[in-house]
Amino acid sequence: MIVNVAAEIEAFTSNVFLVEGERRVLVDAGAGFDVVSRLEDRGGDLDAIVLTHAHPDHVGNVESLRSAYDAPMYGFDADHEAIDHELADGDVVQLGDHEYEVLFTPGHAPDHCCLYADTTGVLFAGDLVFQNGGYGRTDLPGADRETLLASIQRVLDVIDEDLRELHTGHGPSVTEDAFHHVELAARSARAR
Repeated sequence: MIVNVAAEIEAFTSNVFLVEGERRVLVDAGAGFDVVSRLEDRGGDLDAIVLTHAHPDHVGNVESLRSAYDAPMYGFDADHEAIDHELADGDVVQLGDHEYEVLFTPGHAPDHCCLYADTTGVLFAGDLVFQNGGYGRTDLPGADRETLLASIQRVLDVIDEDLRELHTGHGPSVTEDAFHHVELAARSARAR
């Protein structure tokens, strides 16, 4: 089961997905709200935290999570203070009951990654793409538009029309025709 524990939070934060199952893993930490109490309401404890990238809205709650849980943090930028274990493109991580491939997808941020489970058709897209053709900003330090376009295309080359769920860093998750939303993001980004 995948639950956005940041749902209905009014602070500026990213979505924070709790993936329940054999390994309880948090995808992104969020910022500006009491994530620990939200997790405690769902049984507490974590086995790991995976960061799609280290922008402040995705890592702001790292210290409170560290204080509450002995869960290692994974991400692409090993030099960032939040990261305990560096991920690499093509690594496999277990979230809940399923294995996800780590896809290095820079452009919005130099350390951005997505997580994709082919067996279940689930993609955690971070801030690469969003519902209805939205895509990550490229006006931030370290961002690059052409790199973002290449990263979106890379994801399209990996996923297929059977994509069941698209969980994004902001906004609602997509559970119907998810592949179309990624295609639309690629078209929108190219047209701008």
